[in-house]
Amino acid sequence: MKAFKMLVMAALTIMTVSAHAQEKAGKKDTLKHVTLYSCPMHDTVAMKKPGNCPVCGMKLERSKKEQMKAAVTKNYSCPMHAEVTSNKPGKCSKCGMDLNLSPKEKMKREVMKTYSCPMHSDITSDKPGKCSKCGMDLKKKTN
Repeated sequence: MKAFKMLVMAALTIMTVSAHAQEKAGKKDTLKHVTLYSCPMHDTVAMKKPGNCPVCGMKLERSKKEQMKAAVTKNYSCPMHAEVTSNKPGKCSKCGMDLNLSPKEKMKREVMKTYSCPMHSDITSDKPGKCSKCGMDLKKKTN
């Protein structure tokens, strides 16, 4: 009987944790995050506000990690000009080409999508509808 109780407790714990993890999936991050600034010469100096290094007086810069995080939030970029980025779809300011999704955003959309166009795999939706390029019905994706 004791083994049965332990098994039931373990199953309930696993179900609770997995249900909580599924609740979090797909929700916006509303937490306030701290941006860290560091000295280019002294990597041990890290501050929450921009300013000057207390050791050498150089101007503090966003840390490499913060720079990478900022680059990731630019979800769209030009295929010809990587420096042209945006957080929403549009056209490249240099050549006029459509901005493409970043690889990370493509992966997120692959996981989240359930409907896609049979002719245009980049057209996806979480509900049934029509393709914006050709007008075909979006088909339910099977995994």
